[in-house]
Amino acid sequence: MPSTWGKIFKVSTYGESHGVSVGVVIDGIPAGLPFPIEEIQKDLSRRRPGQNELTTPRDEDDLVIVESGVFQGKTTGSPILLKVNNKNTISADYNEMEHVFRPSHADYTYSEKYGHRAHVGGGRASVRETIGRVAAGGLARVILEKELGIETIGWVDSVGPIDASISESQYPLSRQVVDGFDTRCPDPVAHQKMVELIQKLRDEGDSVGGTVKLIVKNMPPGLGDPVYDKLEADLAKAILSISACKGFEIGSGFAGTRLTGSIHNDEFYVEPKTGKVKTRTNNSGGIQGGISNGMDLVLKAAFKPTSTIKKEQKTVNDQNEETILKAKGRHDPCVLPRAVPIVEAVVNLVLLDAYFFQRALQPKWFLKYANLNSIPEQ
Repeated sequence: MPSTWGKIFKVSTYGESHGVSVGVVIDGIPAGLPFPIEEIQKDLSRRRPGQNELTTPRDEDDLVIVESGVFQGKTTGSPILLKVNNKNTISADYNEMEHVFRPSHADYTYSEKYGHRAHVGGGRASVRETIGRVAAGGLARVILEKELGIETIGWVDSVGPIDASISESQYPLSRQVVDGFDTRCPDPVAHQKMVELIQKLRDEGDSVGGTVKLIVKNMPPGLGDPVYDKLEADLAKAILSISACKGFEIGSGFAGTRLTGSIHNDEFYVEPKTGKVKTRTNNSGGIQGGISNGMDLVLKAAFKPTSTIKKEQKTVNDQNEETILKAKGRHDPCVLPRAVPIVEAVVNLVLLDAYFFQRALQPKWFLKYANLNSIPEQ
C-alpha cells in the first residue's frame, strides 16, 4: 500500500484511525535546521477533531512526539519520526461495519483489493491518516517561509450551495484571519449560512461537502519541471490523495474554458519598482508549462460529503447480500473546516520538494531566490 511522497523531501505516513498511533517519517531534511516543534503543533491543533460543534465530537489532543532526527532543538540529517498517539477511540461503534460496506466509502474497494481491511475507524482511509502529512507540512511551511518567503493561506470557499463572496483583492491576509471563523470561511455572511446548514444536516444525521480555496504568496519563478513532473500535476496528485477530495482546479480552472485566448492569456509586464516580470492577470494560477512563473499560486479543491452518516442507507455486505446500514460512530457532518490545514500542508510538502530539487539542480537559481541568511552552513 503506497504511503510515501517526494523525490528529495520524502514523507512516509503510517498508522490507522484506531491503531496505537499515527505519524510520519521524514527523510531528506538537512542537518542543523532549527526544529519548529511549536509550529508543527499549531498546525496539528488546527486539524484535530473536537474543535467545535461543527466537527466530529471525537476528542483528541493530537500532541506530537519527536522520536528521532532531532537533537538539542536542531535536525541531525537523519530521518525524523513524528508520532501522535490515538487516545479517544471507540472501536465498538464499528462492529456492524466489519461485514457491511458503507456507501461511497473505501470499505468495499479496500476489501476487494486486499481481501483484508481494518474496519474500525476506516483504517488508512480515515482522515486521521493526514496527521502525518500535517506534521510534515508544518516543517515544510516553516522552511519555505524562512528560505523563500512563501506563505500559504487556505479557506473554505463553499459549503453545499453556499458560496463565499471573496474577490482577489479580499483574499485573507493571514491564517489567523481564517481561523477567526469556525467554518474557516472569512466571509461573515456566508459563514453564518454555512453554520446553520451544517448544524441542520448534523441534527438530521446527514452530511455536506464543499470547496477549499488556497493562495500561495511570494512564489518564486522556476519551481516544477516540464511534462511528467509539472508542478500543477504534483499538486493535483497530492491534493486528490486526501480523503474525500474529488476535484482539483488551478487558476481559472474549468471556468477558463469559457473564455477566448485573448481574454484568458496573462499578459507580461515589468514591475517598475522591482524590475521583476509579472502578469497583469493570473488565469494561469501562477504556473505555466508546469513551472511557477512568480505570480501567486491559486488553486481549489473539492470535497464530497462525509460518507459515514446516521441516516439509513441501502448497501451490501461481504456475502453479496443486500442490507440496510445506519452507521454509528463520531463523524464530521462537513469535512471542510478541518480540510483547510490539510490542503495547506500537502501544498507545502509539494513546494518544499520542488524547492529542494531546484536548489540541487540550479545553484544559480538558489543564490538568486533563497534567503541565504536563514540557511545554516553545512
